[in-house]
Amino acid sequence: MGRYGVDEAVIPYNLNGESNWWHDINDSPLWQDRIFHILTALYGLVAVIALVQLVRIQLRVPEFGWTTQKVFHFLNFLVNGVRGLVFIFRRNVQDLHPEIVRHILLDMPSLVFFTTYALLVLFWAEIYYQARAESTDGLRPIFFTINVAVYSIQIAMWLVLWWKYIPVLVIISKMFFAGVSLFAALGFLLYGGRLFLMLQRFPVESKGRQNKLQEVGYVTVMCSSCFLVRCIMMCFDAFDKAADLNVLNHPVLNFIYYLLVEILPSILVLFILRKLPPRRGITQYHPIH
Repeated sequence: MGRYGVDEAVIPYNLNGESNWWHDINDSPLWQDRIFHILTALYGLVAVIALVQLVRIQLRVPEFGWTTQKVFHFLNFLVNGVRGLVFIFRRNVQDLHPEIVRHILLDMPSLVFFTTYALLVLFWAEIYYQARAESTDGLRPIFFTINVAVYSIQIAMWLVLWWKYIPVLVIISKMFFAGVSLFAALGFLLYGGRLFLMLQRFPVESKGRQNKLQEVGYVTVMCSSCFLVRCIMMCFDAFDKAADLNVLNHPVLNFIYYLLVEILPSILVLFILRKLPPRRGITQYHPIH
């Protein structure tokens, strides 16, 4: 994410000498507080929704362990809760040293967000291959391998930056996460698209077919779009200082960015996937091993 230095490129007035509202808001401590308080409240709301849904599922099917659905809601609660805490204590975060600690506090929730929605791709992939009577034994090892690789590479770059700040490595780190986001978007398009087409071929009289078709279609479009927007924004962030996703210097940009790539998708996905599993006869919810 962006560094916490003063943005020398900020120009408070346009060529006609008129005040620029974007920069006026960015430079105003009052508006900074308002914007980040709103972000904190929104993240807190999403965290509460995810926690309530997790509790409802546990009460509905207490005999099952940590199913894919339960882990998905728990990770949603974790990501949004941590993000809200970072924003509410943003001025304390700004004063943390070394600087890499700030990067970790901003980037780690993004990595967990990737894991959260990659879990949804895994769930869809399992449903797709089970419906085709194909083995799903290799899916979870692939899921864990990808996540271990992503976290290992990112942590390795953080450790190097902790040891010595290298500007080029900061750019590489941002481009790496842009690539991870693009990979997630392609995963949603691949398995969301496959599942959508498979559901379309089911008989019209199939129970719940239309609801599932809409559910998969909406989630696929929203999640692939949010990860694609994150990929594009991270590319701009890496090379354009005006697009620096800095917690304090660019509150308006941060509000738009986090609203589009995390808050709105999370709220909509949690709403669409609000249906509780049946009390008995569940075959698609397997414990996470």
